[in-house]
Amino acid sequence: MVLADAGYGADGGFRAGLSELGLTYVVGVQPTLSVWRPGESPLPPKPWSGRGRPPSRVGRTDNHKPISAKALAEEFDAETWRTIAWREGTNTELNSRFAAVRLRPASRDYNRPEAHAQEWLLIEWPEGEVEPSKYWLSTLPADATVTQLVGAAKLRWRIERDYQELKQELGLGHYEGRGWRASTTTPASVSPPMASWSLCGRRFPPQLQLPRAAKHLVFPAVIDPADPPIRPERHVPTSIPTIRRRLTVALANRLQRCPCCTRAMDSPRQARNL
Repeated sequence: MVLADAGYGADGGFRAGLSELGLTYVVGVQPTLSVWRPGESPLPPKPWSGRGRPPSRVGRTDNHKPISAKALAEEFDAETWRTIAWREGTNTELNSRFAAVRLRPASRDYNRPEAHAQEWLLIEWPEGEVEPSKYWLSTLPADATVTQLVGAAKLRWRIERDYQELKQELGLGHYEGRGWRASTTTPASVSPPMASWSLCGRRFPPQLQLPRAAKHLVFPAVIDPADPPIRPERHVPTSIPTIRRRLTVALANRLQRCPCCTRAMDSPRQARNL
């Protein structure tokens, strides 16, 4: 599934290209998107008059024309809107009002021999707001539920968080693309730990409720007095800083070094001193 914001989704050529590739998408669109009401479609080409080239493009009239996505949302009654929760937030469950309908986009269809295929139009109108806040077009199957549509649309937040953590915590932001070796090794180095964090279920939101106050944390156990932990401070074993330190030690033990430093590191302290 391809997810994109309105900067890409507003481009009809981009959406058409995804469909030609056989890719399902959920993309943001602008409230000015031209759409046909549910059950409506453009008029078929006019009958040929016997002169000139036969008409081959669909049409519209003053009494039969599309409207904007925002105008359509304002026509919905109260029963059309449903309150859907898509994930747990920091303090409470995130939810909002949504409406989803099957319709045909009308973007430049007057230049086409046939109407656009039916798609899902998903609209978010938070409670108390004067107008809808977000719009999406989706080619998910016709039997998809509103909950599935909302979950897919809101999945972009996780993607943004993934990129943020890949750049800040795992070093992807240091990649400058100056050689083939870096372009292959850098993504390969940061992807496994990111996949591990996702599989552990520690993020979006954390499944393990860890103590908030530092007084509830314990010092790491000293197994070998001759080789104490890398840092004696209290820490959370599944936190990003701890995993990052462990990842640094693991990578340093496996990277090639000069002949003068062929001795493998036996402790995290030695890895820290490099």
